[in-house]
Amino acid sequence: MTFKLSIADVPFGGAKGGIKIDPRKLSSAELERVTRRYTLELIKKGFIGASVDCLGPDMGTGEQVMTWIKDTYQNVKGESDINYEGCCTGKYVGQGGIAGRTESTGLGVYYCIRELLNTQTFIDKCGDSKLGIEGKTFTIQGFGNVGYWAGKFLEQDGGIITTIIERDCAIHNPDGFDIEHCKNFMNSNNGSLRGYEHAVEQEVEDPTKYMEKPVQYLIPAATEKSIHKGNAGKIQCLAVFEGANGPTTFAAEEILLSRGIICSPDLLTNGGGVTCSYFEWLKNIDHVSPGKMTKKFEEQSTRNLLTMMGVELANIDVKGAEEIDIVYSALDEIMTSAVKDNWEYAVTRDLNFRDACLVRQMRKLVQHYKECGLTV
Repeated sequence: MTFKLSIADVPFGGAKGGIKIDPRKLSSAELERVTRRYTLELIKKGFIGASVDCLGPDMGTGEQVMTWIKDTYQNVKGESDINYEGCCTGKYVGQGGIAGRTESTGLGVYYCIRELLNTQTFIDKCGDSKLGIEGKTFTIQGFGNVGYWAGKFLEQDGGIITTIIERDCAIHNPDGFDIEHCKNFMNSNNGSLRGYEHAVEQEVEDPTKYMEKPVQYLIPAATEKSIHKGNAGKIQCLAVFEGANGPTTFAAEEILLSRGIICSPDLLTNGGGVTCSYFEWLKNIDHVSPGKMTKKFEEQSTRNLLTMMGVELANIDVKGAEEIDIVYSALDEIMTSAVKDNWEYAVTRDLNFRDACLVRQMRKLVQHYKECGLTV
């Protein structure tokens, strides 16, 4: 997490923590009690707070869980901590959350893919024939927030999602799927893709076998160690874009690299989530929504400019930037700059992509500590 945040130039450290439970097996009331008790234990030990440790959402959590965390912290510390909303991110927008947080990790994956597939050196190294997303085929493993949103944005750019793999079922259609239709079916079918009518093929015994289907680009967006030495030799793609945390084992990546398959590492590819969490944290400690102070000024400035140019304003709806516009724009800038810089670092130093990201961030951290006088 420290390296991931360093890549995005987000001034946080980073770690992972949580509770070992299956939230699908708990009622809402049970999950709420577990969440609030966990939060209370963190409060007692001084392990949570906007200036101590800002918790972010991950597997098994969502807006409701993060809002319970915020509410528990607020009830205990709200009268003494004016920045109580900043104790965690991923909350409902009405509870101090920020527009765009839900889709941010998947959107970041899309921005990463878009940048790389429009970079000639990456295309050449992959052995692809043309730049861009349009017409390219993708397999998505994991159809939660990350996989769904990544697929949705890729589809809007002309990408073809030919295979979707979930925990209990994998579906395939060489002509591609309508992502929104797939999601609606899944939501109405108890969270399963079993029996989806537009699937030409489906696998329920061992859904992960569909990761081996020929495709141009593979996006593992589910659990860690999805690609391992047992299946890495059978995967048929040009590159892997890691939407999940740690989906490729070390042994698997060695096999992929020996076969000429590039791995775009998780610490870069899925950094959109923590970056958007940073935006939410800033909103919470600023106590104002991004763009609210300048929206009307921007609108009036645009109207004045159009009037000076002699443009008739009657049929033009002039609008300043909303919170969602600012979040998308900022995330686009951070992700594309990070991808460009780290890929260039890999190419100029003849490093594989993951090593380049790690080496570059280690050097950045060492330089930081040197400037503080903490290293020789």
